[in-house]
Amino acid sequence: MRPHFLLLPLLALSISWLPCRAEKPVTPIHASLMPFVADQTISGAVALVVNKDQVLTLEAFGQADLAAKKPMTEDAMFWIASMTKPMTAMGVMMLVEEGKVQVDAPVSKYLPEFKGQMLVEERTADKVVLKKPARPITVKDLFTHTSGLVGKSPLEDQALDALSLREAVFTYAISPLQFEPGSKWQYCNPGINTLGRIIEVVSGQPYAEFMQERFFTPLGMKDTTFWPTDAQMARIAKSYQPKADKTPGLEETTVKYLTPPLSDRKRMALAAGGLFSTAGDLARIYRMILNSGELDGKRYLKAETLKQMTTNQTGDMKVSFSDGMHMGLGFHIVNEPQGVTAALSPGSFGHGGAYGTQAWIDPTRGLGIVLLIQRANLPNSDKSDMRAALQKAAVEVYGRAAAQ
Repeated sequence: MRPHFLLLPLLALSISWLPCRAEKPVTPIHASLMPFVADQTISGAVALVVNKDQVLTLEAFGQADLAAKKPMTEDAMFWIASMTKPMTAMGVMMLVEEGKVQVDAPVSKYLPEFKGQMLVEERTADKVVLKKPARPITVKDLFTHTSGLVGKSPLEDQALDALSLREAVFTYAISPLQFEPGSKWQYCNPGINTLGRIIEVVSGQPYAEFMQERFFTPLGMKDTTFWPTDAQMARIAKSYQPKADKTPGLEETTVKYLTPPLSDRKRMALAAGGLFSTAGDLARIYRMILNSGELDGKRYLKAETLKQMTTNQTGDMKVSFSDGMHMGLGFHIVNEPQGVTAALSPGSFGHGGAYGTQAWIDPTRGLGIVLLIQRANLPNSDKSDMRAALQKAAVEVYGRAAAQ
């Protein structure tokens, strides 16, 4: 861990004495993340902390566009990438509650193209030997990244999002499994995309339309979309990465996996990571989760469904990108807090995104903590120093009050 925590009291004190900051005192949340802006690890960020009743803090700092010197704003939009996954999982669990999907059923029950899928037994330079797997993949395997599906579509290098969800999932089905279903954990975007296709087949609606109708519109999530409008595009924070020449600073980069124009509705809605959103919108869905599936008098999921989703489903299997973790149905679960998760309680759950976005719920303290940044080429965004700093500050400021 980098020594930023040691600088926080000094940084907060020094900034508070600057005349230009006098009208807006530096908060602990601000102070926790500003060192990363100062050393050009990130260009800027939006931080959010909620409980079941309200937004506790929503803060923006740094810049959304370095070249234009455009300040980050609280309503800035971000590609939240794999933070889409738990939302897709909750969509499937709605259908489970309706008796239309069974978690332990073979995927082939809903998608016949998966029937008779084979497993790679041996692979050499000149041949691949296939065999029948011990069992077919199940819906649960898709939720928990234990399916053995290929890591990407055979057509992904030709722009995955140019395919329809139906076409992409068909390529997964005709590709042999890479390991026995249920035998190990291997992060798998195709598995979550396949969950999105199950939503389509079972509900009779396009995946994106289902999510809009069941979650985004009723929750009032006006800026959560797979296809930002021109007006929303103007609020998307620029994506940055370290300079290629290794000199200090950041250079602009593109949104990985998504082919422009981003507003083109012909582009596939990636169930594994295609959403754009804002902190304000995310406050709505995470408050719903903190309220055991209900918000403003409307129930979205049963409390027992969310409990199932956030309970260990993979035993002692090593999972996730941080130590001490378990895997639920679409959510990563903190089993033994350590390292980047040290500030969280056992049983905390959440998910991150490719460009460093993070959202974690600590049910013991009743807090939801969201970090929105757009930083490409992080070695491991789930173990980022930014996440650790924000969670530590949020728990110190708001956790004690929630526990009382």
